[in-house]
Amino acid sequence: MQIRKLGATGPAVSAIGVGCMGMAGSYGPVDEDEAVATIHHALDLGITFFDTADFYGPGTSEQILGRALRGRREAAVIASKTGLRFGPDGPYVDGSPEYVTSAVDESLRRLGVEYLDLYYLARIDPAVPIEETVGAMAELVKAGKIRAIGLCEASPRSIRRAHAVHPVTALQTEYSLWERHVEAEILPTLRELGISLVAYRPLGSGVLASGVTLVNSLHEGDWRRGDPRLQGENLSRNAALVEALAQVASERGVTPAQVALAWVLAQGNDIVPIPGSKRRTHVAENAAAVDLKISDNDLSRLSEIFAAGAVGDRYPEHLLQMIDRS
Repeated sequence: MQIRKLGATGPAVSAIGVGCMGMAGSYGPVDEDEAVATIHHALDLGITFFDTADFYGPGTSEQILGRALRGRREAAVIASKTGLRFGPDGPYVDGSPEYVTSAVDESLRRLGVEYLDLYYLARIDPAVPIEETVGAMAELVKAGKIRAIGLCEASPRSIRRAHAVHPVTALQTEYSLWERHVEAEILPTLRELGISLVAYRPLGSGVLASGVTLVNSLHEGDWRRGDPRLQGENLSRNAALVEALAQVASERGVTPAQVALAWVLAQGNDIVPIPGSKRRTHVAENAAAVDLKISDNDLSRLSEIFAAGAVGDRYPEHLLQMIDRS
């Protein structure tokens, strides 16, 4: 397994990680024993980077990850997130210093660990100056509860303001063949400041791996049923894009998931994809993408096929409104 470093002073991690949101039931029923076995298999394959959040479940994903890492804590780099809460009217953002400070203790308890390697603010709270939130996170670093600070879905302006308070190690946002919004302004900002990009949904929530027909088999509670990219004209257009990816994979004798991950990995050594996995077969397939070499011609061909912005919005409007675009 190849190793990549997060940020200027952050931890070294496997070049590909494991996203643990699906282990909390976001994509339908979960076999908890299989989820634990998946984490163990990932460790055996050399994967060290595991991403979770206090609002996955809520709390379920952290509990499963903690169970799996019992006795193997030192082999893993644990990242968790906070700042997104759920109330009677749905999700809302809370970046208050008081909440961030108290939430980390609950995450540590559920995970059964003494510290987090990386702690993200999941969304920027427009009601709280980012300097105050990051200032509170910096105090958690001093207290030894976290070792590095991350942001999620932050604009270049917010990234700069946060980084001026305390070094930001990584920004987590969606990045894949079919979601490339970071390329225009966010990625250049990260590279200027020495911040890594942790790419979630690098397989387009499984669509790049399985094709758009995946939508027909989604569980009733699967949040992907509301993904705008899987609706109406977007669905028809994206079917052709995914078929083109499958063709490239077939020509190389590998899977579409492996090609999609290899494309993300090829965009820079400062990028670490964290595909979601809750089964051992998937994590093994994803890990193999690290050693897949794709020609410059294939990289260019794929980039042209999946032109930036061609696939549709990545969230319904009410969730897009929670993303910092200031």
